Amino acid sequence: MYNIKNIEAIPIEPTSFSELQMTEHDIEELIKNNTNLIAEDESMLIVGQQVRNSSNGICDLVGLNQNGDLVLIEIKRDRKDIETRKEAFEFQAIRYAAGFATIKDIDDLISKIYAPFLEKKNNNKNKYTLTITEQANRNVVSFFQENNIAIEDFNQRQQIILVASDFDAQTKSAVAWLNSNGVEMYCYKLIPYKIKDELYIESKKVLPLDRYEDYYVDLTNKTTTSKIKRKRQSNRRNLPRIDAMLDWGVVKEGDLLKAKNHDSTATLLGNGNVEVTGEERSIQQWLREVTGWSSVETYAFTVHMEKGKTLSEIRRDYMDKMEQ
Repeated sequence: MYNIKNIEAIPIEPTSFSELQMTEHDIEELIKNNTNLIAEDESMLIVGQQVRNSSNGICDLVGLNQNGDLVLIEIKRDRKDIETRKEAFEFQAIRYAAGFATIKDIDDLISKIYAPFLEKKNNNKNKYTLTITEQANRNVVSFFQENNIAIEDFNQRQQIILVASDFDAQTKSAVAWLNSNGVEMYCYKLIPYKIKDELYIESKKVLPLDRYEDYYVDLTNKTTTSKIKRKRQSNRRNLPRIDAMLDWGVVKEGDLLKAKNHDSTATLLGNGNVEVTGEERSIQQWLREVTGWSSVETYAFTVHMEKGKTLSEIRRDYMDKMEQ
């Protein structure tokens, strides 16, 4: 990150969570309430926090992703916290994942993890007209239906996400090797900056690495014109965002958008945010409020009212046209 003064770029040095006197619990709460920090453009429902297994190991956060798999989120503040551990960071997460692999049906998930989490989150207040178990079941079934997940696909694999402000070489080497051997494990850096008494967080995926092919651009010549032909990118994290779609002209300021499978509508703004009942929000914030999920696959769950297509479909149509 740089501060630009006239034509000079002055680097802004990050701080650390320990220097900010933030605890792992503080970071855990931040991620629980802003899961898009580590799951941008992916749907996720947080179903557990501080979940204890039979060996008294405690997993920081547990999520349910859009494939129906359980996601284990393990958090450390800074690299020093990782380096001074007796047990390797990634090995601890693998042990927890092995335990969660035994959860084979939704009833098991609800009774052991999700219902206790909702009850604690509800803080014994009568928020729901249903029982906690009934509400948990309704939330999970709704999540499955809206993400087109088959019940039999529940928890076929487990995903692991490690979070810290920085990682040591040993952890990165181990995670890279595990990914190359079929273990789905991610490393995310949440890098804190303190600028004029305000705290900023930069989220950066470290591993697994994106494929080089995701960034290739082919040049093709047709008669007298040259056209840039972009390869379709299989990784959603690399796909063009709403600002690019505005530049392309496939959507425009003032367009009416609707949350898929919900009645809520919003007006697209020129900066890529939306206006909802007179207030400006990001599309992700709006969808999270509507669905109640921890994170939402933004482009698949936003419908363009006039075109009757999701933003994901509009984006794909335009990219397919450019490939012809």
